[in-house]
Amino acid sequence: MEKIKIPFLDLRSEYLFLKKEIDKALEEVLLSGRFILGPNVEAFEKEFASYIGCKYAIGVASGTDALVLALHCLNLPKGSEVILQSFTFIAVADSVVRNGIKPVFCDIDKRSYNLDVKKIREAINEKTKAIIVNHMYGLPAEIEEIIEIAESKGLWVIEDCSHAHGALYKNKKVGNFGHIACFSLYPAKILGAYGDGGIITTNIEEFNEKIRMLRNYGQKVKYYHEIVGYNSRLDEIQAAILRVKLKYLDDFIKTRRKIAKIYRETLTNNVILQEEPDHVVHSYGYFVIATKRRDELQDYLNKKGIETIIHYPLPIHLQKSYKDFSTYNLPNTEEACKTVLSLPIHPFLKEEEVNYIVNSINEYFKR
Repeated sequence: MEKIKIPFLDLRSEYLFLKKEIDKALEEVLLSGRFILGPNVEAFEKEFASYIGCKYAIGVASGTDALVLALHCLNLPKGSEVILQSFTFIAVADSVVRNGIKPVFCDIDKRSYNLDVKKIREAINEKTKAIIVNHMYGLPAEIEEIIEIAESKGLWVIEDCSHAHGALYKNKKVGNFGHIACFSLYPAKILGAYGDGGIITTNIEEFNEKIRMLRNYGQKVKYYHEIVGYNSRLDEIQAAILRVKLKYLDDFIKTRRKIAKIYRETLTNNVILQEEPDHVVHSYGYFVIATKRRDELQDYLNKKGIETIIHYPLPIHLQKSYKDFSTYNLPNTEEACKTVLSLPIHPFLKEEEVNYIVNSINEYFKR
């Protein structure tokens, strides 16, 4: 009998499903001979802005670059501080440090894994200039309350939507609340390219114009550089692929939510599930469970042929590269890093595979 193997992701099946359209789009780009900042990038930016419901979208080379350019665009004074969570991918903090700004790590809510609004209030001081808000795993943060706090203190709000393409907060898509929002288009994301990519959304015309210059060596006209910039451009091949995939995004999210519903209704009470309040629509970039027996459970599932991933095993403030920040007291953050496990969830996961995963987890806790 062949051993069961359920990978965490199945990008091959996704490609085969989209193959005819993807291959046609690629061929058109290759035959055009235009590969940087061409018609596909322009079209994808317009289509993505329309999808999110905002005025502007600017394609860049990666989700990390999106964050770096968004912060650069704010032109924060030296000595500024930015509030963010430590329970996230390190690129968020790296983007702050690369801009010469101090990251101030704030604890998370233990049921949502998003920033604890109360802790944000406590962390604000005269040096605070911005808040980076993650929508962890596809669950929208309490963004309206955070924006109210920011407005009362004169702070910028940057949304990190890298897990949350298509997620809704009170029937409005994330990426359309803050002053700027950043999306990763890494292949493993809900909307992923076939390589690195990122996109920034905003409703502020000045930011749109400045980021377009920043991503392209600080120029509006070739060889005439108005500001010091970067080389961070989404290429035509990736944009063409993303245009195809964007058409299917809502259907793929619906499938993710159907899988999540099975998990939620059938998983044992021995695991803790991320909350999903009625006023949000979770897009399930990841489906996470929490248990103090996480490492043993992961090993058990691996032996059963089920691939899982830990997002994230070590918080940023305890990373070697951030040793100067290790004095932070973030109990919920550190607990999450010890207990959270991401299960397979993608549009091509079969129902019998979902049931096998559920049964395997439930069997583990019956032993």
